[in-house]
Amino acid sequence: MHVLSVVGSDAAARGVADRLATRLGEAGRVAEIHRTGTDAETHDEPADAKYELDSGGWSATGHERSLGAILEDLAPRYDYALLVGFPEADVPQVAVGNPEAVDAESPESELTETEFEESEPAGEVLVRAESAADVDPAEVRRLLEETDPYETLESLVAEVKRSEDAPYSGAIATFTGRVRAKEDADDEPTELLEFEKYEGVAEQRMAAISAELEEREGVYEVVMHHRTGVIEYGEDIVFVVVLAGHREEAFRTVEDGINRLKDEVPIFKKEVTTDEQFWVHERS
Repeated sequence: MHVLSVVGSDAAARGVADRLATRLGEAGRVAEIHRTGTDAETHDEPADAKYELDSGGWSATGHERSLGAILEDLAPRYDYALLVGFPEADVPQVAVGNPEAVDAESPESELTETEFEESEPAGEVLVRAESAADVDPAEVRRLLEETDPYETLESLVAEVKRSEDAPYSGAIATFTGRVRAKEDADDEPTELLEFEKYEGVAEQRMAAISAELEEREGVYEVVMHHRTGVIEYGEDIVFVVVLAGHREEAFRTVEDGINRLKDEVPIFKKEVTTDEQFWVHERS
């Protein structure tokens, strides 16, 4: 699932998001996530989360529902997620507004200068436009497709289940690598890891490994995903999912897949502990 945040005044961002949803909808399923006011009286509700289903679909609310939790729910079922009202999200962004052209007295202004500065995007800016009308949905879609998708173990499992060979499969084996705090009791705790990849080469190598493993008898689909950027303690880093006829080839292939990914794919890791930080390959 590709995630995109639209940053700007509420009216402009919502308008751009709706136009983008129409264009992206030509290629897949689209979900929009809007941030609403935080002063609503919700503390008297007895449940921690509430789901509602009607003829138009379903909605969900919760007292401590994070953006990450929502994206995890959406990733297995949607191809795109559009965020409105989340300038702090470290995801690809479309920024709408020009502080130099703002008339603070005009209600039609995209952003006041203060609003613009406060909503400066946290993620990579794919398009920066002075007004909503200047955003080209086709260009945004092209640029978004070039970014890394948001994947979870559940979204990758859902992907292999859609395979044409799924009726012949009796097993799905998975591997999830995560950030551990320490390897030995005396180690300084790891707070986070940061990963960088050799752009283009890493993706090509993972695709080649998957294709080679899929040539095995009884192996139908192999998908891999390695996150980049900052990943904190306890979070997931890498996934390997194998769709196979039987458990034997599924287990064997998932183990070979993660071993080959670690050995052959150019991804570099920096470790940050409570006392120091260092690139792991420089310590080898």
